[in-house]
Amino acid sequence: MLKKANKPIILVCNKADNYGKTSDDIYEFYNLGLGKPYPLSATNAIGIGDILDAIYEKFPEYNKTQEDEETIKVAIIGKPNVGKSSLVNKILGEQRVIVSNIAGTTRDAIDSYFENDFGKYIFIDTAGIRKKSKVNESIEKFSVMRTLLAIERSDICLMMIDANEGVTDQDAKIAGEAHESGKGIILVINKWDAIEKDTYTIEQFKKDVYNKLSYLTYAPIIFISAKTGQRVNKLYEIINQVASQNALRVTTSMLNQVLNEAIAIVQPPTDKGKRLKIYYMTQASTKPPTFVVFVNNKELFHFSYERYLINQLRKEFGLIGTPIRMIVREKGEKEE
Repeated sequence: MLKKANKPIILVCNKADNYGKTSDDIYEFYNLGLGKPYPLSATNAIGIGDILDAIYEKFPEYNKTQEDEETIKVAIIGKPNVGKSSLVNKILGEQRVIVSNIAGTTRDAIDSYFENDFGKYIFIDTAGIRKKSKVNESIEKFSVMRTLLAIERSDICLMMIDANEGVTDQDAKIAGEAHESGKGIILVINKWDAIEKDTYTIEQFKKDVYNKLSYLTYAPIIFISAKTGQRVNKLYEIINQVASQNALRVTTSMLNQVLNEAIAIVQPPTDKGKRLKIYYMTQASTKPPTFVVFVNNKELFHFSYERYLINQLRKEFGLIGTPIRMIVREKGEKEE
C-alpha cells in the first residue's frame, strides 16, 4: 500500500534497545524494500536524532512564490460552528476542510493558498474559540492557542458572526484579540440567507453590531452566506482595501498639516492652569499604522483628546478596517 501511494517513506524499527549489541539484526528489514531502516528505542530515546534528520531531508522544497510580499494572510476567526470552514471550502471550490454541525470539528489552524484576479491569499481556517469555562479538553486548549497564533501571523482577520445569533459576548472577546494584535478586521455576518429581511434589516443589524462592538466601528461589515456563496466574491476587494489601509504610510508633512487643523478646531485640554502643547506628529510604523505625538506634558494628553485626533486621522486618510496606535512622548525623549 505504501509503495503504491508513491510517497516518501522512512522505515523505523522500534524497540531496538540492544541495538549496539545486535546491530546486524537490522539488515533483515531491508527485505521490505522500503530503503534504509532506522533503529529506534522510543522508550529510551535512542536514535530519534537520525530519524528527525531523515524526516527533514524528505521535506519538499519551500515554495517562496506562495508566500511573497504580495500574498495577504487572512485568518478566519470566530466561535465554533459559525461557518468558518464552509467559507474556506466555498472560496477554494473544494472540500479542503471538514464541515460538520458538531462544534469543534476544526482542531488546528489550516493554511490554504489561493490566487485569483484580485490577488494572492493564504486563508487560515482556525478552530472556534469557546468560553474558557467550556474548554475542558487539553486538545481544545491547544486549538485556542493555535488560533491566537494564527491571528498573530495574519495580516487580516475575517471575524465571522452568526446572523441568527447576532453579536455575543464571546464574539466580542474574539474580536478584541484581533483588535489588540493590531490586525486589519472585517466583520463577516454569515448565514444571512436564513434571515427574514425588510428595507431596514441591514442598517438595523449594522447598528446593533457597532453598539456591541463599539471599539470596532472602523471595521467594514459584509453580509454573506458561505453555504450558497452569496456575496463571497465581494470579500476580495474589501480584503485588499483593508490590507492596504493597514500598511498605509503617511508623510510627516501631511500628518502635521492634519494635526494643526485638528488643534485649530478643538484646542488641547488644560489642567490646573497648564495647557497641553502638541509639537508635532510622525508615523513610527505600519501594520497597524502607529503614530508618535510629541508633547510638553504626557499627563495632560487625555484619552478623549487622543480619540479625537484618531478620528481626525480617519476622516482625512480613511484607514478603514485597521486599528490605529498612538504613542505619546514628551519633547526630548528619544525615539525608539
